[in-house]
Amino acid sequence: MELRNLRYFLAVAEQGGFTAAAEQLHIAQPAVSMAIRKLEQQLELPLFDRQERQVRLTSEGEVLVRHARRILQAVQDAEREMRELHTLERGEVRVGIPSMLGSYYFPPILMAFRHRYPGIRLEVVEAGTRKLQQMIHRGEIDMGVIVSDTPPEELETHRFLQAQMMAILPVDHPLAAADNISYDAFFAEELVLFKEGYFHREVIDRISHEAGVTPNIGFETNLIPLIKQIVSHGYGITTLLEMVVIDDPSLVAIPFATPVWLDLSLAWRKGHHLSRANQTFVDLVLEQARPVQGR
Repeated sequence: MELRNLRYFLAVAEQGGFTAAAEQLHIAQPAVSMAIRKLEQQLELPLFDRQERQVRLTSEGEVLVRHARRILQAVQDAEREMRELHTLERGEVRVGIPSMLGSYYFPPILMAFRHRYPGIRLEVVEAGTRKLQQMIHRGEIDMGVIVSDTPPEELETHRFLQAQMMAILPVDHPLAAADNISYDAFFAEELVLFKEGYFHREVIDRISHEAGVTPNIGFETNLIPLIKQIVSHGYGITTLLEMVVIDDPSLVAIPFATPVWLDLSLAWRKGHHLSRANQTFVDLVLEQARPVQGR
């Protein structure tokens, strides 16, 4: 099988049609159709069920999709590793980071990496931890930050930070001077939360389930500055890592009566050989890791 034909086949499968695939690949649609016909003739199997304008994978096509993704990703990995084999003057690191850490933990690390290795292209993707796991699996990023309490079996993880989620309140809130806050007291308030898929939201969903309550969600947004403004003006409370509000005099961070600790790790596909550029980035993150805090 030719790699080009596999690439065209995967594009049709993912885009749901020959025309859409051709547009994505920036080639003429007949070239895509010809490649698929050649692949089907070579395999002596139908890969797509063509009904009027709808194109769907056959069961045989679904099997080939899984292999095609692995094959094309392996080729891409090999090409990148060969380019980077002898030097770190070139290369690429694609890393996914949740917005909270991307804004308040990683900037010094990213700048230090860029300063040490100016020839390496650094692509940073912001997304929730669940989305990042999917992107790692699909090969869209090389690695990502996940909460590693229950890491997926297909990922290799290396912890770099253990941090406590805190209840965040305005300084004039009645509970602002408390040593800690109970789940009951927290969930009695109107909440400002991230959208689903982010570890910030998953913490709330988990502890609300354990407490047997339904959160009273007044605002949903992934914009941290907006969350802080809403809370500081008294329109709700939230949970964040303490690092997010440590320099904000309008907000206070209070631990939960039952502390909520998070183990944050860098993760990549298990069995995947990291390129030199990626391994160098991992080494820097672990080198700069904050000491593990006691529970």
